[in-house]
Amino acid sequence: MRPGPNDLPVTYGDVVRAAAAIGDHVVRTPTLRSQTLSAITGVDLWLKFENLQYTASFKDRGALNRLLLLTPEERARGVVAMSAGNHAQGVAYHATRLGIPAVIVMPRTTPNVKVASTEALGASVVLHGDDLAAAEAEAEALATRDGLVRVAPFDDAAVMAGQGTVALELFADVDGLDAVVVPVGGGGLLAGMAVVAADVAPTTELIGVESELYPSMANALRGVTDPVPGGPTIAEGIGVARAGRLAREIVAALVDDVVVVPEAAIEQAVNLLLEIEKTVAEGAGAAGLAAVLTDPARFKDRRVGLVITGGNVDPRLLASVIMRGLVRSGRLCRMSVGVTDVPGSLSRVAAIVGELRGNIVEVGHQRLFSDLSVKSTMLELAVETRDRDHADRIVDALEAAGYPVHRSGLS
Repeated sequence: MRPGPNDLPVTYGDVVRAAAAIGDHVVRTPTLRSQTLSAITGVDLWLKFENLQYTASFKDRGALNRLLLLTPEERARGVVAMSAGNHAQGVAYHATRLGIPAVIVMPRTTPNVKVASTEALGASVVLHGDDLAAAEAEAEALATRDGLVRVAPFDDAAVMAGQGTVALELFADVDGLDAVVVPVGGGGLLAGMAVVAADVAPTTELIGVESELYPSMANALRGVTDPVPGGPTIAEGIGVARAGRLAREIVAALVDDVVVVPEAAIEQAVNLLLEIEKTVAEGAGAAGLAAVLTDPARFKDRRVGLVITGGNVDPRLLASVIMRGLVRSGRLCRMSVGVTDVPGSLSRVAAIVGELRGNIVEVGHQRLFSDLSVKSTMLELAVETRDRDHADRIVDALEAAGYPVHRSGLS
């Protein structure tokens, strides 16, 4: 039997009070149906665009609610927070707006764009350690040494209540949701939304989603105590090695399932949101769509809400994701073409590609590292095509003209 609402660290009333407190100081983000993504997936998809918050993340909500509950004496002392980026920016923005000194501890591996954004919002940034655990330990040390008030990124009742206001808006905007899919790092957003769903939409299935490299909440719910695999992830916003204790209590009581998705699916989701919805989602923000792409049968013909939790992504990383997406879809192909090393060979190959409306965007000669005859060379071509079928036709035409072709790319 599930606990009653008053037995959990956060109640529906806490979320309602948080909504009244943060009011117009955060963006009431839109929830819109994606006609094209619905057609592609076979799922009636409704997207909650939290990447349209001022700091481009839902973290604004919980950070502000926690800051508003500080006493005058605590405000004067100042706050310290540990974050890889989004919570940092939410705390920095609202603390500066409220006149509260803020120190943010970030791992040294944090993308430069997030460090710069946090400093621009008025906080003092301390880079410490190579992961969130080391940064958290430093934040605790600073809090003790300097008397700063900790503002936790997820495992705090006031923060979770603030994050839960996402669900108040989502369920007010869309009737009859069969399921809501929510990215999970420490679990604060999922926990806050679960409290609301239990009260206003008890028949809606609530599903958390994590990267397969950081299945901290999924492991906790299943009693798995082994460390998460960890490692570099495109979804660093949910790359959390240990789920929040309070959040885990709520998730265990009120959430139906927590699933994991591969990195490739998150990359694909980032690309689809950019190409189809014309919206920038960071890896964590696209994890909900990745869950649908990974297991479409589970969601087929259902009305599903997805929270696009944030849009803070390193531009260089985004550029790589876009280009890798072109490769995976077959719209950018690498072709190694064997030719006789004589004048005119390149032009003949280029003519065949051009006649079929392929666009050569890069070309090189490989004469040394090849098992071809010493009188031959390997042309390394990067060719822009419409799709995989178009690329196949170009390869077939080259081979029909007597040129051996090896095609490589991402799966």
